[in-house]
Amino acid sequence: MIDKVDEFEAYRAKMNDKLIQENNKVIKRIFNLDTNSFAEGSLDKKTKELLGLVASLVLRCDDCVKYHLESSYKSGWSRSQVMEALSIGTLVGGTIVIPHLRRAHEFWEAIEEKYEN
Repeated sequence: MIDKVDEFEAYRAKMNDKLIQENNKVIKRIFNLDTNSFAEGSLDKKTKELLGLVASLVLRCDDCVKYHLESSYKSGWSRSQVMEALSIGTLVGGTIVIPHLRRAHEFWEAIEEKYEN
């Protein structure tokens, strides 16, 4: 049985590959910009992942939240640190963000289950 994290990763990889195969210059440049924006710079990659997570929550992008949750986990952020960051995102985004917060919490639990068991 495929878990939520594996299912998300597989879908994301499959669809990213299809998009890149379209050979559209703008799409390729956006993907490149996204990759390079999260590289080491004045801010470390770990901090950038948390910033990406909060921005994604405020913008209500569940796929982006999932991506940044897993990246934040792999970067070494703890559950309490991620939940505190999500609390700031919820404060900034308002109550409309709460359904996304619920899904974020559920996905964090799936990440912990996948990597800690």
